[in-house]
Formats: sequence, structure tokens, C-alpha cells
Amino acid sequence: MAPKWRELADKLAEQIKNGDYTPGQLLPQIRDLVEAGEGSKATVHAAYKALEAEGLVTSSRGVGTMVRAQTPLKRIGISRYDKAKWRDGDEVAFIADRVASGRSYRRGEQTQSVSLVEAPAVVAEAHGLPEGARVYARARLVKEGEQPTHTLTSYYRPEHVEGTRIVDPTPGPAGRGGGFRVLYDAGYEIDHMKERIFARVATADEVKLLKLPAGEPVVELHRTTYTADGTVVEFAVGVHAASRFAWEYEFKVPDSAQGGEQQ
Repeated sequence: MAPKWRELADKLAEQIKNGDYTPGQLLPQIRDLVEAGEGSKATVHAAYKALEAEGLVTSSRGVGTMVRAQTPLKRIGISRYDKAKWRDGDEVAFIADRVASGRSYRRGEQTQSVSLVEAPAVVAEAHGLPEGARVYARARLVKEGEQPTHTLTSYYRPEHVEGTRIVDPTPGPAGRGGGFRVLYDAGYEIDHMKERIFARVATADEVKLLKLPAGEPVVELHRTTYTADGTVVEFAVGVHAASRFAWEYEFKVPDSAQGGEQQ
């Protein structure tokens, strides 16, 4: 016979899968289930910890236990940077992902802070600067509803962005079209990018900020953005909750023997 906490965890898991509890919805407070006769405080707590370990919910102090989105967001590749989206429209990259995923979005789901900092080694190398040189860091936390999905910090040379909306700490994208549109208007049209991604163990701060369940890894992204003449105008570091994204790429297959470009 299964222990009481396991029976309760299985019951709640079935309710989640049936849609009785939807993504982003809070499960009942522990005391409410105790009062409803579902078991002792220790039983309910153990059931919730089991659901968290199985990736069905996240728990955070002061908020409660929330049902996780079970269908990952598409993190589309090349097409999220289509110039028509941000130069001619107002669809910044995180919004392009939501549109491609058939998910809703609010511009306020991106918050940010901007500061002038000493360039970390990886940032200095990307920009061709001496380590410790001053750069602007534009740090964003992106959420889907109340659930954080990722962080993204973009680093810029001061001479490229001083006095622009990129260094304005107002929450949300940097105006219509976001940062790429700001660079475009300043005469720095983006031409090509290099992205590097790798998985790693989350730090304690990342677990707290992204509200990660125990043991979930993160996917770190390094994005270098260039103008046509090879000038680096942005180096960005993103940290993504691994289970909340599905990375999707579509591109033309190169044929270097025929003189085609190779990415």
C-alpha cells in the first residue's frame, strides 16, 4: 500500500493533467488541504515536494505552490531576429517566441535594470576591450504570467548607446522595436550574429530568481551581435530555465562546394 503522501501526490498530479489546476494557478494552501481531511501537514508537504521533484509544480516562499506550464515555449532561432519584426514593427525577440508558441504576452512581463559596470572577462573579450573597461549592462528578467522564464543581460559600449533608450531603466522593451531598433536608429544596423548555448547546474541565486525546482539545470546563451563591417554592438548572456523552452531552428543547408555561405 502506497503511503498517504504518495496517494495525495498522485491525486493532485491527475487533477493537474486533467486541467483541474491550470498552468500558473496556485494549488491550495497546505492548511486548506489539512482542513479538508487530505492528511496531516507533513503528508501534504511531502506530496507537494514530490510534485515539485516531478516537475509539475514550483514552490516559492511567500507565493505558494504553482502549477508549471507543461508545454515549453518555442525559443525560435533565426526568425526571431527578422528585421521586419523589430525595424518595421514592434515584435521584439521574446514576443516573437510567444507569437510562434501561440502564447499570450504583456510588454510588462519584461523588467530591467541598467547600470555602468566593469566588463567581465567574457564581455571584454567579445567587445575587444581590456578587462575592466566600462560597459553598459542592461539586465532583464522575463516572465510568462507570474512564472520567470529567463534572464538576459546585454552589454554595450558606451559610445554606441549613450543617451539612447537602451540606457533608460523604464520597465519593458527599449521603446518600439526594442534594442535592435535603437541601434538601427543610431546608425548601427545589425547584420549577423553568433550564438553559443550550453547546459549547466543553476546557481543558488538563479534557483531563487527563476523559481526553479530542485535539480533543474539552466541553459546559458551567449549572443554576439555584429554590424556588416564586423563591429560588435551587443554581447548578451541569457540564462534559461531548461524545461521552459524548446529550442527550434530552421535554416538553409549550406553547400560550400557550390560557393554557398557557411554559418
